[in-house]
Amino acid sequence: MAIDIKHLIKVRADNPPRLVIYGEQGAGKTTLASQFPDAIFLQTEDGTPDGVELDSFGLLESFGDVMDAIRTIYDDNLPFRTVVLDSLTAMQRLVFAETCRRGDEHGKPMQDIEAFGYGKGYIKAQGVWLELLEGLLALRRDLGMTILLIAHSKIVKFDDPESASYDRYEIDLHDRSKAVLTPEMDGVLFLKTSVSIEKEKQGFNKERARAVGGAQVWMHARGRPAFVAKNRYGIPDKVLYAPGKGFEALAPYLPESASAPAIVDDVDGKQAA
Repeated sequence: MAIDIKHLIKVRADNPPRLVIYGEQGAGKTTLASQFPDAIFLQTEDGTPDGVELDSFGLLESFGDVMDAIRTIYDDNLPFRTVVLDSLTAMQRLVFAETCRRGDEHGKPMQDIEAFGYGKGYIKAQGVWLELLEGLLALRRDLGMTILLIAHSKIVKFDDPESASYDRYEIDLHDRSKAVLTPEMDGVLFLKTSVSIEKEKQGFNKERARAVGGAQVWMHARGRPAFVAKNRYGIPDKVLYAPGKGFEALAPYLPESASAPAIVDDVDGKQAA
């Protein structure tokens, strides 16, 4: 088909969001995800925050288990509006295990991801990641579900070609795993407790710097030298994560579909909210 000016259309970021939420242990990642509307959890690691009740399939211990759970949500059109993978970091182990089970180009299983040699295992694992991503995005495309991917953080040395090297927080995944996942995301939010530095007098004109942790947690939505973050919704650089009000603080910036009731068919074939 020839392309001309008559084929122009207006597009908007009005589909349900796809977000990565990462941060330090105890920052409140799972709790924040639980505040999104009608969330169902795909749990690939043990642990539920105190005082939080989740709808979950229980611990999913293999790549096949996770894909089966996604198919169940899709085929049964379950009444959920948000799907949460908790966590990406644990999911990576399942993806690597599945990659090793499938084996090399001759179908020979491998003991671990390094056994493929020359980084080939990580490249093959990208294909497995894509299968997972396609399943999640089908929930978004066909069922209108928000996609949340929770991950741990790690501190890495970053070699900046324009300055001296420095440490920064990144998502705790292999680089080739991140290369598949993060480009598809509408936002990467970094959660961190505020820290201030106090100086203590120690005598003999000496001082000692002491880090003091605050009670406030911030959701960072724009990257800085100290951490990776991004968003395409105009979320401010950082948003206060008050207890119980994390989604409430983000909702004004997200597409309306993230909080609007889903439309499902009732038993009579009529549409209902």
